[in-house]
Amino acid sequence: METIGGWPLVANIPSEVKVNRRECARTGESARSSVRDRRPPARGAYDCAVPFTVRNIKEDLEDLGSRFDGAPDLEFRLATEALELEKSGLSYQRVPPGYRFPYGHTHKKQEEVYVVVRGSGRMKVDDEIVALKEWDAVRVPPGAWRGYEAGPEGLEILVIGAPNLGEARRDAIDGKPDWCPA
Repeated sequence: METIGGWPLVANIPSEVKVNRRECARTGESARSSVRDRRPPARGAYDCAVPFTVRNIKEDLEDLGSRFDGAPDLEFRLATEALELEKSGLSYQRVPPGYRFPYGHTHKKQEEVYVVVRGSGRMKVDDEIVALKEWDAVRVPPGAWRGYEAGPEGLEILVIGAPNLGEARRDAIDGKPDWCPA
């Protein structure tokens, strides 16, 4: 088996392959596998090697961008449910060059981190405007308003939020059309 730094290399995992955590029962002892043996036992271990979920954000998740009143090629993909996230949320967004995300929003309870994976732009957090470039990360606390726009190369971001708002996510968010950098 090929390894990287002593860890077994798992390559080419098809997107439809996943271990569903409901199939793994919790045990009092850590699960054993070649990977697990190299790590300290985890609290609340499962009876399978590692309960995980694999999804390709661009290929497996529906693009919801057309549901917003913005640019025709705005891309918006929600990964929270597809990845079975319990404590956090995740989305991918691509805003075309020179466009703004059509809504600013705030969360009552959720903190979010915006990570620029490609491109550039500007973000408005309450009354502050921040220039964004590739690999910048912006933490936005609960209660702060946020909106963003793409620069000349477009803007691709991953948004991580915690806690996971679950079924009540629409009750814990407020949005305003055209609330964005000025």
